[in-house]
Amino acid sequence: MTVKIDIGPDITKRAAALLDAARERGEQIATAESCTGGLLAATLSAIPGCSDVFERGFVTYSNAAKSEMLGVPVWLIERHGAVSEDVARAMAGGALTQSRATLAVSVTGIAGPDGGTPDKPVGLVHFAAGRRDTPMLHECVAFGDLGRVEIRRRSVERAIALLHSVL
Repeated sequence: MTVKIDIGPDITKRAAALLDAARERGEQIATAESCTGGLLAATLSAIPGCSDVFERGFVTYSNAAKSEMLGVPVWLIERHGAVSEDVARAMAGGALTQSRATLAVSVTGIAGPDGGTPDKPVGLVHFAAGRRDTPMLHECVAFGDLGRVEIRRRSVERAIALLHSVL
C-alpha cells in the first residue's frame, strides 16, 4: 500500500514563516514526534535554508523510544499513557535536554485507524511546546476520526502554530 501525504502550500508557508521568525530571534528548534512519524521534521526540513534554525528531530513512535531518546520516564507512560499531557510535556522537555535547540515541540496522539479507546479515541492528539527552564505550553485537540493522513497533517499544522506562539 502506498500512502502519499500532501502537506499543502498553506502549511508549508506557515512553516517557512515559523523558521523566518525563529531565525530573526536567533532560536533553534527541535521536534519530538510520535503519531506524526517525522512529518513535522520533514515539513520543516523541506524549506530551503532551514538548517540554521531546525536543529534536530526525534521520531519516538514506540514507548521505548520515548524513554530511551527523550528520557520520558517509563512510569510516566505506564501511569498516564503515551497519549497524555504529561508525556507530551516530558517529550518536549526531553527534546530540549537532548539537543542544542532553544525551542521544542512534541506531538503524541492516535492517528488511527486502530488504537482508539473510549477515553482516548482516534484523533486525540496532545501537543507541548516551550523553552528551556520555562513551563511548557500544552494543547489537547480532538480532531475526530478524520482518517490517518488528515489527522497527521492537521497535527503538523497545529504543532507549527503552537511553536510560533512560543516565539
